[in-house]
Amino acid sequence: MTDRRVLEVLAPGPMTTVQDLGRPGLAHLGVGRSGAADREALRLANRLLANPEGAAGLEVTMGGLVVRSHCHLLVALTGAPSPASLTTAEGRTRGVGHSAVECLPPGSVLRLGHPPYGLRTYLAVRGGLAVAEVLGSRSTDTMAGLGPPRPTTGTLLPVGPPPAAFPLIDLAPVPRPPSGETILEVLPGPRHDWFSPEALDSLCSAPYEVTTQSDRIGMRLRGPHLARANPGELPTEGMVPGALQVPPSGQPTLFLADHPVTGGYPVIAVVRTSHVDRAAQARPGDHIRFRIGR
Repeated sequence: MTDRRVLEVLAPGPMTTVQDLGRPGLAHLGVGRSGAADREALRLANRLLANPEGAAGLEVTMGGLVVRSHCHLLVALTGAPSPASLTTAEGRTRGVGHSAVECLPPGSVLRLGHPPYGLRTYLAVRGGLAVAEVLGSRSTDTMAGLGPPRPTTGTLLPVGPPPAAFPLIDLAPVPRPPSGETILEVLPGPRHDWFSPEALDSLCSAPYEVTTQSDRIGMRLRGPHLARANPGELPTEGMVPGALQVPPSGQPTLFLADHPVTGGYPVIAVVRTSHVDRAAQARPGDHIRFRIGR
């Protein structure tokens, strides 16, 4: 144990990464944006702590994270509501609030359980995680292999100095992340004319199931078949978060934070930017319904 501003990982859970708001504006160099899959959840956690909105925190998929504080730290949990508990160095245990400012005394252990709904929980620390930047970001890009390695048992995460501003509130009431059927607005994509005239209606006609072939790169969906009208080969072109790319199977893939910067299958539609965060909280087995935005 030290008195440094450090968070020690005792167990990382199934999937934990360090994320900030990513590396926008570098696609021309072949570098994707990456960053938090649910950016609004990370922003909220940082606002609660009076951090800059883009300060780095932990993105925890399906809970399971256990960390120990080496000093007094203020933290906030947002996104998927993992049940959380805090055990002090003296052995006293209490519950930890969600979307709330919490104090971790030195030697205390924070445990995150399995969220009952939603997929990704964010743990922000006042001062932000001060791991080394790569190309201006502390995000882990799981596809490109950029950024800090995934925390493992024993990883010591340095915490930056607290900002001058103080938290103004200690709780933020927020609506629960969607569960079951998630509604996502889309706009026609740059290659929607490569599909049959009925394809966009088919996309919105029935829900798609989120399959287990889903991660930070994208989610493969199972639902109505999207028929092509143009069977030709498409030159590789740029991709964005929210793009619904359709391979020959006719089943779309929704690109998320670590998506490839280019792709060779046509994009029938693109999910509105504000709804990509919502999509990032859908878990395998959930259903997504698309509707054309106005």
